[in-house]
Amino acid sequence: MTDTAATRRSRITPEREAELYEAVLDLLRDVGYDALTMDAVAARTRCSKATLYRQWGSKPELIAKALRHDKPVSLADIDTGSLRGDLNEMVARSDDCQMEKDAALMRGLFHAVHDNPELRQALRNLLIEPELTGLNDLLRRAVERGEVAADNPALEYVVHMMTGAFVARDLIEDRPVDRAFLASYVDAVVLPVLGV
Repeated sequence: MTDTAATRRSRITPEREAELYEAVLDLLRDVGYDALTMDAVAARTRCSKATLYRQWGSKPELIAKALRHDKPVSLADIDTGSLRGDLNEMVARSDDCQMEKDAALMRGLFHAVHDNPELRQALRNLLIEPELTGLNDLLRRAVERGEVAADNPALEYVVHMMTGAFVARDLIEDRPVDRAFLASYVDAVVLPVLGV
């Protein structure tokens, strides 16, 4: 392989990748999904379009990976030994400012997701499925420990309850979700419905 070919295929450093992701999310906040173009990303990040396509393949994939990279809490890393502890740890690891920024981004993406199957699939694969898997693992461990009855019908709706908390607070109270609200919501709604 020639030096030129090796240079063209060089990998982006983790630091540069983080810079690119932050720039993509800033651009997404500024202009929205539909107006965000790979040309605009290339200009903002001082990166060639060819590099963007080679590394990420498409705009939906780039956005989904940027959102995944920006996610502060991974449920897969949480195992305190109790469901209450796991959910409290999830809330404690959250960042109020980040949640407010994420909520604004997600509002902007809701419409685009309905009109763009490729974006919907990229978000499902890179953002939603890993979190569903992590949440299901937390719940499975709670069942195995005997904290939650295996036949509790609410088990399959926990993700809906948690997602609903994010959407409803903004819609009903015109206030972003924060750690205090989430902690209260988990204690008042999620744990009691699960019998914990």
